[in-house]
Amino acid sequence: KVVGRRRQSGLDGGALPLSGRTGRLRHPGRPTMKGLLRKLSRYATVSAVSTSVTLTILGALIYSKSLSAGWANVVATAAGTVPSFELNRRWVWAKTGRRSLVGEVLPFCTLSLGGLLISTVVVSIAARLSAGAGLGNGVVTLISEAANVATFGALWVVQYVLLDRVLFGRGQRGKAGPEARAVTPLEAAQMNELRRAA
Repeated sequence: KVVGRRRQSGLDGGALPLSGRTGRLRHPGRPTMKGLLRKLSRYATVSAVSTSVTLTILGALIYSKSLSAGWANVVATAAGTVPSFELNRRWVWAKTGRRSLVGEVLPFCTLSLGGLLISTVVVSIAARLSAGAGLGNGVVTLISEAANVATFGALWVVQYVLLDRVLFGRGQRGKAGPEARAVTPLEAAQMNELRRAA
């Protein structure tokens, strides 16, 4: 009977993934809570980076009155999309190799476009209302940035699910590794023995 070990050698020299606390077998292909939290933490960091880029450009364009609030949001969001794509692909979901135009770039741009359209409408309304209320240019800029953050914050979870299930996470849940791999017939037999011995 094996208790407290994270891995138990298989009959063919392989390894069985076991829980450190209970000695129970992990479900093959199911990400651990630690792995999920690490991915969410990285995703949040990438969001912070891309948001910082977007807000810096958005604030500069609106405050300087170089563009209207709507067009400034278009330019700023497009600029923030570049680091968002690269960091999410390479760092959060650990995708390597050549980028797929049809499978990755276009779907990501489409997803970003949806958020862009919604945020542009919200930012334009917020800027128009605050300017119409006689607020100063600095306050209008802050309100416009807050509208942008609120919009993409509302879409944050939806975007993560789409990136993980549809775009970057496809094909990763079945990869072999210490947390997820296929179970051989010999390992399956040993699983049954462990269950009977528990």
